Amino acid sequence: MIVAIHQPDYIPYPGYFYKIANSDCFIFLDDAQYSNAGFTNCNRIKTPQGELRLKIPVLQTLGDTIMEVVTKDELGWKKKHLKTLLLNYKKAKYFDEIYYDFEKLLMNKFDNIADMNIALIQQICKGLGIGKRFERSSSYRIQSARENRVIDLCKAVGASTYLSGIGARVYQKEEHFAGKDMKLTYSDYQPIVYPQLWGEFIPNLSILDYLFHQGYDCEGLKIYS
Repeated sequence: MIVAIHQPDYIPYPGYFYKIANSDCFIFLDDAQYSNAGFTNCNRIKTPQGELRLKIPVLQTLGDTIMEVVTKDELGWKKKHLKTLLLNYKKAKYFDEIYYDFEKLLMNKFDNIADMNIALIQQICKGLGIGKRFERSSSYRIQSARENRVIDLCKAVGASTYLSGIGARVYQKEEHFAGKDMKLTYSDYQPIVYPQLWGEFIPNLSILDYLFHQGYDCEGLKIYS
């Protein structure tokens, strides 16, 4: 069984869904320490002026896990994000189909940012026809760190292969996985090119950019290796 693991990001880029599609089980790392440097509370879209970052205001303290971070909904950020999407993508071919599904789910009340991001990711997977086993790292209460934690999570769900992002090459060793009867592989995702509004193509934007232009076209997304 192939397992992939990642923090629950906000409307992540297509490569995130490539990892999900090429795994049998995907683990949301919801009890990882929250970082403002990641994509847990932000992502990028395209406007006539170029790329724009959509950022979620959050309530958090140093050392909080992702599942302990709460979005500041009282600031009205959800309506602001929706308005920004409407202004910049309303001319896209599949805007109505994607936008109203997204709006309906986003406007729900969530206990924390992990719950919200996971719900959005799973809804997009359903639209794309990606049916996978989803787990949350918090369910396993594993206390080890970095590479050891990845190995322990993989063992907990019965993995034979771990599909990793390339950024982890700096600290992961194949022999450590082999010693636990697991194969270590890396994602070979390459950004796809598709028609976008507003001039020159910008890769690796939020999956919403692709969906607004192409709809739930899983084949066109080329997410299977």
